[in-house]
Amino acid sequence: MAGVEAVRRDAAVPASDVERAAFKKAAWRLVPFLTLGYLLNYMDRNNVGFAALTMNAATGLTATQFGFGAGILFLGYSGFEIPSNIALYRFGARRWIARIMITWGIVSAATAVVSGPTSWYVLRFLLGVAEAGFFPGITYYIATWFPAEYRARMLAWFLVAIPASTVVGGPVSGMILQMNGVAGIAGWQWLFIIEGVPAMLLGVAALWLLPDRPEAATFLTDEERRAVQARIASERRENEQRHLWPALKDTRVLILTLSQFGFTAGSYGVGIWLPQIIKTAGLSNLEVGFLTGGCYVVASVAMIAWAMWVDHTGKKISNLTVACLVATVGLVLAIVSSNVWISLAWITLALIGITSARAIFWTIPTRFLTGMAAAGGLAFINSIGTLGGFVGPYAMGWLRDATGSFDAGLMAMAVLLAMSTAMSWSLKLIVRHE
Repeated sequence: MAGVEAVRRDAAVPASDVERAAFKKAAWRLVPFLTLGYLLNYMDRNNVGFAALTMNAATGLTATQFGFGAGILFLGYSGFEIPSNIALYRFGARRWIARIMITWGIVSAATAVVSGPTSWYVLRFLLGVAEAGFFPGITYYIATWFPAEYRARMLAWFLVAIPASTVVGGPVSGMILQMNGVAGIAGWQWLFIIEGVPAMLLGVAALWLLPDRPEAATFLTDEERRAVQARIASERRENEQRHLWPALKDTRVLILTLSQFGFTAGSYGVGIWLPQIIKTAGLSNLEVGFLTGGCYVVASVAMIAWAMWVDHTGKKISNLTVACLVATVGLVLAIVSSNVWISLAWITLALIGITSARAIFWTIPTRFLTGMAAAGGLAFINSIGTLGGFVGPYAMGWLRDATGSFDAGLMAMAVLLAMSTAMSWSLKLIVRHE
């Protein structure tokens, strides 16, 4: 509290005004850059859904092989998640985030050399290793800059990169696929090359643009730096933990891990296969790109509005439960509908629930995890939960080959989302006060 008192003595305006000015500056300086990075991350991770429109036939990949390769990224990601996030805590966010972005950009561009199942599996696994630690690292980074009442909004604007990556990536990927044959390179190969290079460049820029902590921020005044430091330091957190092991055996952490596993499986199971689902309507690749992007425009707007409501009410766990339920119901109704366009509308509802669940979810563990517990605990939740990113695409591909339809895969995703709903609801039994 000494820092707050110093602000009150030295500043010409009330400390609350200094805080608001500081957090506004931080939001405008950090969040757009981080959001752009995550947008590129998701584009590099999910552009395979568009590449598959021509790549699978060119390389001889079956639906099962494509789904396995699309998902194997998350085995590499999950295996290296905790070590990567601990390294971020030790070496600083600026250097480690830059390293992650540069290496994933290199591997993503290298996916252009895929020639069959083996090279497909290897490069996707390496992409997961390169990306490991990025999302929980950013979540931890945001928690070191913004107190609880700001985090849902900051995370929502950061997480808008997920649907926005398809809003942008859908049309862009559709247009890049039209470059087929330019310089003797296939359109799907151009897709990986063109969408991989920006991540490398942004990673280099991160070395100059991201301060590790508020005390190193040159864009804040001395009063603002003291106010931010004091506000973060004085924030009251329930059962504050400073070591890694207590976080890993916390019942709340385990429940959150299962919840994230379910909605992550649904997210990637639907998202990576959505271009091929829409393609069944007989549209061109460019039309598929724009229509896929349109679905995520709706999801993006709804996610921001929902996050603002959560910040207003403070009911994070209740809203997480409702979001998972909305996603479950959307997929079930998409399956039972006989009209492809009505089904697409219900899938869009499911995407609203999934993307909103992501934005709400990550405000919960940062309430009770700090320091090393936050760095390692968030990575643990994400590393196990993100295995859903392997299960979702692989299950969709396998069931597609087995049944000749996407319906069985969508039902499997609905079941996993129902599990997330149940896990989120059970969290209310442990966390009495939201």
